Amino acid sequence: MFPSSSMAVRRILSGRGGAASFAQRQQATTTMTPSIRTLTTTTGRPPAPRVPPTTAIHPLASQVSTAGTGRQAAGIFALNRKTPVTWTSLFFVAVVAGSAVTYYQLERERRLEAALGQVVSSESDGWTPNPLAYAKRQFVKTKYGWFPKDDGWEGAGKPAIGGPWSLVDMDGNLVTEQSFVGKWTLLYFGFARCPDICPSEMNKVARVLDTLKQQYPELYQKIVPVFVSVDPARDSIQVLKDYGADFHPDYIFLTGSPSQVQQMAKRYRVYVSKADEVGDDYLVDHSIVIYFHDDTGDLADCFTQSMRSTDVVEKLVDKMLNKPKN
Repeated sequence: MFPSSSMAVRRILSGRGGAASFAQRQQATTTMTPSIRTLTTTTGRPPAPRVPPTTAIHPLASQVSTAGTGRQAAGIFALNRKTPVTWTSLFFVAVVAGSAVTYYQLERERRLEAALGQVVSSESDGWTPNPLAYAKRQFVKTKYGWFPKDDGWEGAGKPAIGGPWSLVDMDGNLVTEQSFVGKWTLLYFGFARCPDICPSEMNKVARVLDTLKQQYPELYQKIVPVFVSVDPARDSIQVLKDYGADFHPDYIFLTGSPSQVQQMAKRYRVYVSKADEVGDDYLVDHSIVIYFHDDTGDLADCFTQSMRSTDVVEKLVDKMLNKPKN
């Protein structure tokens, strides 16, 4: 009986059961069973499904859930993550590393000081970082540690330039480096057929000598200019005599066999090479340096082509008046 009455009610409500009056529809509504009444007395929409109860989420968990979104959650460092790296472990690593570096530096300085005391003390022959480039220097121990003796060169020390040599002068006499002990020398390497550079440098030396003769006559008496030919094949004694007549009378001209000249040039690190050779005629490329030696034969200074005669005079006077005492 319930299904037929339900169908009748649906027809009356939908208006398909004929021209039913409003009173009939109202009566039909009141005759519905409790179950149908429950459905029709709502807002006209099917009841919403029940949502199962959810567990409460901790506020910090919602902050961590932002991972992967490109945003850093606030308070994330407050989480107690289980990781082997902690601020305490990082602190201890920094302390150990700093201690290791400090120990290495102290040990290095201790060993270096011990080595200096044994190898480069003032009682030894000295020490050099590069025997081919710098002469040995002696060291003395002060309250601040080992320091090189003052030799006027500072830095790494005196260049390893010079040494024993032997040539002949214009009278055919043998001349060596020992021949000038007690004199300060200005040594220049050149050749008689040099068109411009050699005459220019030799005239510069002449101006230096004339200036010293006028302003420092005592120093002038101690200086000897020396010219060494790097072209012994053509610069004979007679050629050098004729060449020297055009320059300062104090000049001493020296020459020798090709092997003697080559050996001396090597000791002074002088570059020598033939250039523009046409048959027997050629020029000689060579280093343009004036070597200044003290009265013991040691190298005191070097003067390049760019230095003016006044600059050379100033350096000569300073070196000769303030020579370090051994």
